[in-house]
Amino acid sequence: MATPPTPLRIGLTGGIGSGKSTVANLLHARGAALIDADAISRNLTAANGAAMPAICQTFGADFVNDQGALDRDRMRAHVFAHAQAKQTLEAIIHPLVTLETQRQAQTAITAGQRTLVFDIPLLVESRRWRAQVDRVLVVDCLVETQIQRVMARDPLSRDVVEKIIAAQASRAQRLAAADWVIYNDHISHEALRTLVLALPLRHSQFE
Repeated sequence: MATPPTPLRIGLTGGIGSGKSTVANLLHARGAALIDADAISRNLTAANGAAMPAICQTFGADFVNDQGALDRDRMRAHVFAHAQAKQTLEAIIHPLVTLETQRQAQTAITAGQRTLVFDIPLLVESRRWRAQVDRVLVVDCLVETQIQRVMARDPLSRDVVEKIIAAQASRAQRLAAADWVIYNDHISHEALRTLVLALPLRHSQFE
């Protein structure tokens, strides 16, 4: 019996407002299995999410909203003001994200998927991901473009957006970690789609 082909594992990342989610959806449209760490994290911190009991116990009921989910605005302000709080929160959420990511990846492989896209907002910051993927794809744009996009879509002030960007890896750090880069600044959706279509999504295409 022939050995099934080894799936290509792509780590997808980019700063807030870079257009990473759009690229992820375009890759999914090409047939790649999409494993979204941010979506997994949101599910874990939604009402009755697996992370909520530990969050409530560690940070207190003030960080849980009326629906039983994480109060994201309150937590965002808290971690900006207290560096240790960010590490404590990550220690709760990250192991759970890892387990669910592994489960989804194995399900996709079992189903015969040839390309796995791991959408990891903090791929560069976590460092552990580099050894788990074959290629790192960075969606890049100017910092000012990030700010304008985020302010247009979310009710956040410029100051808050700048703090979010400052808390992430720098543009230079992401580019240094990249195997592939898609520059998504002042281009049309169709042009972005063309760039995504040009990516080799099989091992055999670059071995």
